Amino acid sequence: MSLLDAIRANDTAAEYLAWPGEFDPSRRYGHVEEVVLASGAELEVVAKDGAGGTYFLCGAGGEERPVLYADSEGGAALLAVGVPELVRLLLAVPWWRDCPGLTVEESAAAAEEYLEEEPGLYADRDAAAAALGLEVPSAAEALARLREVASGLGASYALLNAEEGGAYRQLLAP
Repeated sequence: MSLLDAIRANDTAAEYLAWPGEFDPSRRYGHVEEVVLASGAELEVVAKDGAGGTYFLCGAGGEERPVLYADSEGGAALLAVGVPELVRLLLAVPWWRDCPGLTVEESAAAAEEYLEEEPGLYADRDAAAAALGLEVPSAAEALARLREVASGLGASYALLNAEEGGAYRQLLAP
């Protein structure tokens, strides 16, 4: 069973990843507009978030393909190399969007805000990780890997509006 299928089959994991992870693989309809990769490589929608953002697998293959996120406002970033890496990121720092500098300090501040509203957040995260058989990296490890992917390999995954050809802006600064 693929990790995406495992998420869909497990309520604990699916609920945590849908919120606060903002990753819902049961929602796989198209993005808010037609988009293509500048390289011409294939894009496959694998999940949506609650605000109109879309997660794509890039290129041919399975869940080991790079994962690109595009928001509904014209921003995009390569987040991970493979679905397992993405899910570990979302388990560790589901508030990655609130960390534009990708720092541990930003993550700690965002975590505090989330924990005020959801005191059982870490217990829910740990249950989701256990259900999927994944280890949760530290926030520092997850953010360092996100920075490495977004600023390194990410440059090769420019997303374009299919009609106008305009490039999406980078969501994460290198």
